[in-house]
Amino acid sequence: MATVLFYEKPGCINNTKQKVLLASAGHTVQAKNLLTERWTAARLRAFFGDLPVADWFNHSAPRVRDGEIWPHKLSGEQAIALMLKEPLLIRRPLMEVDGQRRVGFDQDAVDRWIGLAHKAPGRDQQRVDLETCPRQVGKLHAASCQETGE
Repeated sequence: MATVLFYEKPGCINNTKQKVLLASAGHTVQAKNLLTERWTAARLRAFFGDLPVADWFNHSAPRVRDGEIWPHKLSGEQAIALMLKEPLLIRRPLMEVDGQRRVGFDQDAVDRWIGLAHKAPGRDQQRVDLETCPRQVGKLHAASCQETGE
């Protein structure tokens, strides 16, 4: 099994579920705070591979959610510059295993990459979304999410 460097936003509900899923598959998870990590442009960029720039972003971040930032209109350089200034914009989690880096938690992709014993605890054959914030988005968005950008 793998040792996974797992860059998260502490307290994020989905990041907690993702870590549990990885650990239940036998992986060792070393959680790190994505928001306080000292990122460089090159190091951060390595997690995104050939994904479109819009897929690099946390779409629940207040500035994205509220339409201040339009990820699909940004160049890679513009996106990285914004993320270095405001790490809350970075899609979570960032994961690294043996020098290979990934962003997000598509369960099928993670299963193909390092293996998952099952897709979600207690959910046989049913895919559970572990990327979209489970809290309601918009006017009724929970105050804790608004403050922290979950």
